[in-house]
Amino acid sequence: MKNLFKTLFLIPLSLLALSCTDLDEEIKGDFTSDFDPANPGVGIRNNVNGSSPNDGLSAAFTRVLNGTANHGSYFSVSEISSDEAVITQKGGDWFDGGIWLQTHEHDFNPAQGGINGAWGDLYGGVTQCNIALADGGLDASGTAQIRMLRAYFYWKLMDMFGNIKLVTTPGTDVAQTDRAAAFDFIESELLAAIPDLTAGRADYGRASQGAAYALLSRLYLNAEVYTGTPMYQEAIDAADMVINSGNYSLSPSYADVFAPDNVDNIEHIFIAPFDESTGTGMNIAQMTLHYPSQLTFRLQQQPWNGYSTLEDFYNSYADGDDRKENNFIVGPQTDLDGNPILDLAFDKADPDGAPINYTPEINELFPNGSRQAGARLGKFSFKIGQGPEMDNDFPLLRYGEVLLNKAEAMCRMAGDWNAGTMLVNELRSRANATPFTTMTETDFLAERGRELFMESLRRTDLIRFDQWGSAWWEKDAHNDPNLDIMPIPIEQINASASETFPLSQNPGY
Repeated sequence: MKNLFKTLFLIPLSLLALSCTDLDEEIKGDFTSDFDPANPGVGIRNNVNGSSPNDGLSAAFTRVLNGTANHGSYFSVSEISSDEAVITQKGGDWFDGGIWLQTHEHDFNPAQGGINGAWGDLYGGVTQCNIALADGGLDASGTAQIRMLRAYFYWKLMDMFGNIKLVTTPGTDVAQTDRAAAFDFIESELLAAIPDLTAGRADYGRASQGAAYALLSRLYLNAEVYTGTPMYQEAIDAADMVINSGNYSLSPSYADVFAPDNVDNIEHIFIAPFDESTGTGMNIAQMTLHYPSQLTFRLQQQPWNGYSTLEDFYNSYADGDDRKENNFIVGPQTDLDGNPILDLAFDKADPDGAPINYTPEINELFPNGSRQAGARLGKFSFKIGQGPEMDNDFPLLRYGEVLLNKAEAMCRMAGDWNAGTMLVNELRSRANATPFTTMTETDFLAERGRELFMESLRRTDLIRFDQWGSAWWEKDAHNDPNLDIMPIPIEQINASASETFPLSQNPGY
């Protein structure tokens, strides 16, 4: 998939004179040994993880690991199609048949592998839930947790693909349903599950009433998109069930919510419990870092140099906002000993030459995006010496989002974007960002982006705020409502041809 150039990259500057005396670009001399590379991890080396309960639910719950934080599935499609992230074509590297360029430009293709990956991963989760329910033997709590989990998978499917099949029994086939019917099913499943879910914090990697209510707040906030009918009071009520439970609160440190040792963070409501050996599938360090950044973190394997963020998104954070420092890796990079790291296959037009300098500005989307351009995705910080699989638990639902859901619903109900200022300022205060005195709709959308970066919610937010069709860097404006949902993967349509109810393509594709 990736044409990785793995020659002559991992060489400290101190060896440059011995290995290469004929570089076309002047090597800059203003790198100092006391420079601290951005996002050096939390300094831990040992594996930190919780223990999942022996409750017979693991086969279903571990399916949340698939596609959540790796390349080629739900995370990729959600992020690359938004104004948060991009994969540029770097000469012959990362072209991949043009699929990520097309995704960035909203030229969605039913044959795109990432779209098919998302569909397959999510329906794989549904299948495991259906098997668990059909096998019997679950108590009321186990049944409720699986129904909540299945509703979560179906929310993602409904949000991304719109017209889906709501299969509830293994080995059966049903007709596609529209978003409104899918919305009703998801809502009813969550409401039915709540009485038998724990009212306290869930066991590690499992579901609670808080998870069901947090998902309901997200569902209701988007109800007008899904069904045509706003449900903002319901979104507030669901959020209040989480807030008033006393089980969750804002973590004092934003960085701690996403760190490699973030097990049981007070802000986590529902997680994907990643682990370097027993819960694999989180590869963000590999996906985003330039090859020589292996030396910065002493990674066990060389990164792939793919993902970065858009300059305008990076610049949406004010200097001094803790989230800006935490979420991105920028500037000149060194190895762990403070020596500048080099790319000896650097772009000859790059004024930085061989020393790696992650610049927020990206020269172009294709065909020759600079190999070291773009702020890199650092929100889920990297453990020193980690392998290609990361330890960071991924919050699928967290308290900070619930506060924003309530604040937005309050603003929309009141017709006044200042109505949610107090809740938004709780998050800004935690990040040492200047509190808002007044707030506009544009401010609020930007704030959701700053807080929820990399959590695969930006696409949904842009659609709800009617900004999905707006122009951003290297992506033209459009006003095609068909693009609000992704195409049904052609592989799935072909595979369903002999079924009782073959899949039909979404409008416009």
